[in-house]
Amino acid sequence: MATDRPVIVYPPGEDGGRRVRIGGHFVGLAYGALDIAAFAQEAGLQDWDDLDVVRSELIEWRGGGPDVWTH
Repeated sequence: MATDRPVIVYPPGEDGGRRVRIGGHFVGLAYGALDIAAFAQEAGLQDWDDLDVVRSELIEWRGGGPDVWTH
C-alpha cells in the first residue's frame, strides 16, 4: 500500500529503535522523537523539533504512535 506521507516510522525493534524512512530512503534508527526531528532537519525541515514530530500529519506511524518505543 502506498502512502502519501513522506516520513514512515516503523514498529520498534527488540532494542526499542524504530527504522525511519524519509522520501523513500532509509535514514536511520530513532530511539525517540528527537532523533526523528534530527533526521527531518537533515532532510530539509530545518525548524522541526520533537513537538513537530508528534503533531505532524506528514508522518505515518506503523506499530504504534510517537509514544511507543518498546517492542
